[in-house]
Amino acid sequence: MNTPIRVTAILAAAGRGARLGMRKQLHELDGKPVAAWSLATLAGCPVVTDVIIACEADEREAFAALARTYGGDKVRAVVTGGVRRQDSVYAALRAAPSDTDVVIVHDGARPFVTSDQIERVVAAAGQNSGAILAVPVKDTIKQSSDDGSVLRTVPRETLWTAQTPQAFAYGVLLRAHEAAERDGFVGTDCAMLVEAAGETGVHIVEGSYENVKITTPEDLPVAVEIASHRRAAR
Repeated sequence: MNTPIRVTAILAAAGRGARLGMRKQLHELDGKPVAAWSLATLAGCPVVTDVIIACEADEREAFAALARTYGGDKVRAVVTGGVRRQDSVYAALRAAPSDTDVVIVHDGARPFVTSDQIERVVAAAGQNSGAILAVPVKDTIKQSSDDGSVLRTVPRETLWTAQTPQAFAYGVLLRAHEAAERDGFVGTDCAMLVEAAGETGVHIVEGSYENVKITTPEDLPVAVEIASHRRAAR
């Protein structure tokens, strides 16, 4: 009989939304805050044992209220995030139960993750150093010089756009964050920190182009359309 693993999900919901011009995680999307969408999905996913939310210090009360409404009984803590995304994840990681087996990290501004995607990433992480959700690059990619001239066209067949959730063994991700803190290394996602720490074998799990991250004003109408489509499909 297999022993159930403990899976702790970190919802990275700190950040001022400078490019969007508003607090994006608490912005209302089709009747509920953006972060509530992914919080409800994480809390409702059978493989997730615990949820930890990292947010801005002045939003902890708001996120505690979200946890009560959308987190069921799985939200273990709401912690104050840091200046950088990796600081926020590190703070949440240190609040995770010590017997956690797998850690999932998901962006609070990425509302349309599905339970199936979470389960597939966790399963892949169990067979590899880690796993990330990603989609194939659709556009032609150009590499430029410092003056803006095209140097070359990068073959897109092996290129992927990284998304979240990303999942890793607890010890792998903790060591990667500790190394980054020690070395002053800054990465744009957890997989980058794991790579920098010398880990190989992070697996790509194909996701969905609907799993958008709300970053700029142009992303909002797209999110509204996806939310409307999902509501109509229920």
